Amino acid sequence: MKVIGKDITYEIERDLDAKLSLSGKEVILDMVAESENSFHVIHENVGYDVYIVEKNDATKTYVISVNGNQYTLQAKSKFDELLDQLGMSSLAEVKADNLKAPMPGLVLDILVEPGTVLAKGDAVLVLEAMKMENNIKSPAEGVVKSIDIKKGQAVEKNQVLISFE
Repeated sequence: MKVIGKDITYEIERDLDAKLSLSGKEVILDMVAESENSFHVIHENVGYDVYIVEKNDATKTYVISVNGNQYTLQAKSKFDELLDQLGMSSLAEVKADNLKAPMPGLVLDILVEPGTVLAKGDAVLVLEAMKMENNIKSPAEGVVKSIDIKKGQAVEKNQVLISFE
C-alpha cells in the first residue's frame, strides 16, 4: 500500500508475521488503540499520540494528528493504483444532480445563487426544523444550476431545493 503525504510517499507492507516495512526498511512499532480514532505509538523509545481527526472512506483520505501536528494522507492500494492507470478512479467521485430536503422545515436563508461553484461540504442554505437551525451542505462538487425554493418557504422531506449542472 502507498501512503501519500504532502511532500513524501511511503510504501507500506505488512507480512503474515505482522512485520511492518516502510519503503523497504523494517519498522518496529508498539501501538495501543485507546479508542477507534486514538492510538498511542512507541517507536525507538519515543511515544506518539496519534488521532484520526477526519477520514473520508470514499477517497481514502485522512487527516491525522501526531503529537499535535496535523498531516493529510491518502492511502492507495495496488487496486487503487490500477484503477488510476486505467482511468477508472473518477468513477468513485460523487456526482449530484440536485439537493433534496433531508427533513421537513422552513427555509431561513439561501447562501448561494445560480452559477455558484461549490465544493463538497460547502454550506448551501439554512433550514429550520424542530426549532433548530440546520446548515444544509453540498453533497458534492458542482455548480448551482437553479434554486427551486424561496427564503421563508416551507419544504417537505425529499423536496428538491437546488439543482446542479
